[in-house]
Amino acid sequence: MTERKSRTAARAERPRGGRARAVADLLPDVGGAAFRRFGFVQSAVVTRWAEIVGERYAGLSQPESIRFAPGGRRDGVLTLSVSGAHGPMMQHIAPAIIERVNRFFGYPAVARIAIRPALPAPSAARTPPPSLRPVPAEMGDTLRGIADPELRECLAALAGAVARTGGPPRIG
Repeated sequence: MTERKSRTAARAERPRGGRARAVADLLPDVGGAAFRRFGFVQSAVVTRWAEIVGERYAGLSQPESIRFAPGGRRDGVLTLSVSGAHGPMMQHIAPAIIERVNRFFGYPAVARIAIRPALPAPSAARTPPPSLRPVPAEMGDTLRGIADPELRECLAALAGAVARTGGPPRIG
């Protein structure tokens, strides 16, 4: 029992973990293993891609991996994911990209580039088109005072449907 109390007292006396660290300081440690798994010796290739190739080409491409021969760290293959039909253009500027990446590394790390098409981005949910038939003027004036656009559209669609049917339904 006394040994357990002494350990607890020792923990209470020492300061906890030191100063707080920024999340940005922790990310290279956390992401390092994932980046190395995909062949990125330096995660900065991914994070600083726009600086390496320029804003124009960074908007069209993203590095996926660098594969080296077993046991080597030279003359690797850089795989780029290229959006849309920009693949042929990126093939034409491949020598410039290789030169820029090698300049970034400081040695001939990349010998060639493999280009693959990027997966299309998931499309955002499309909003349905507004009703093609106009809302009758007597109903449209009352809708202008409604501030919520979604409610206003819903009521306008309801008013248009009522106008097409010839008025409210008659019971009995």
